[in-house]
Amino acid sequence: MIIGGSDPSGGAGLTRDAAMAAQMGCATKPVVTAVTVQTGKAVQAINPVEAHLLRAQLLAARAAPPPLAIKIGMVASAQQIDVLLADLPAAIPIVLDPVLRASSGGVLSPQEALRPLVSRATILTPNLPESAALSDRSLAVTDEELQQQGDALLALGAKAVLIKGGHGGGQTCTDTLFSAEASVQFDAPRLPGSRRGTGCSLATAIACGLAQGQDLQSACQAAKTAVTSWLASSELV
Repeated sequence: MIIGGSDPSGGAGLTRDAAMAAQMGCATKPVVTAVTVQTGKAVQAINPVEAHLLRAQLLAARAAPPPLAIKIGMVASAQQIDVLLADLPAAIPIVLDPVLRASSGGVLSPQEALRPLVSRATILTPNLPESAALSDRSLAVTDEELQQQGDALLALGAKAVLIKGGHGGGQTCTDTLFSAEASVQFDAPRLPGSRRGTGCSLATAIACGLAQGQDLQSACQAAKTAVTSWLASSELV
């Protein structure tokens, strides 16, 4: 199940989720949280789906065959978060990508209201700015600061946190997985340029791995490899 906003530019949101899931060999059940109007340069409008319609979509998506994992991206209102907390099945892995802002600009998910949903996440996948915002800290620039933010996000209730390094510097892009057991790093060459939808793609790829029976570390590694391959084969803008 992929939960998020529509994007008429096709660069992010449910469209990108579905494309990555297909690459990973998974079918998707899309649940729309908002109809957005955005291009590669700007978010022009956001129209959240009403809570009762979101609940109806969730119930339909849970029907047979039931989903084996859930990826949550954009959540457009506090009311929607209440619906998700009430209606998401407890036994299914949940990958929560806290898309606070669009790559093209504009606030997407309400930061403070999002925190209760973190406690339901099997894994939370913030980028560096999102990690800083959700942990009420400055942007991490050292390993120690990154560890502090990982610990703070785990304290919110997430079973694991993958802090993505795409907004960092250097020739290597490092994502760091934090859990109660240990921290693990996943490295890939930092490619030139940028592309929208990388966060959506990574979180969806992790959910696909979990749906296919992989453990969390293996799913993160496979997702990192898949997204790096996609970026390397794409025309970056």
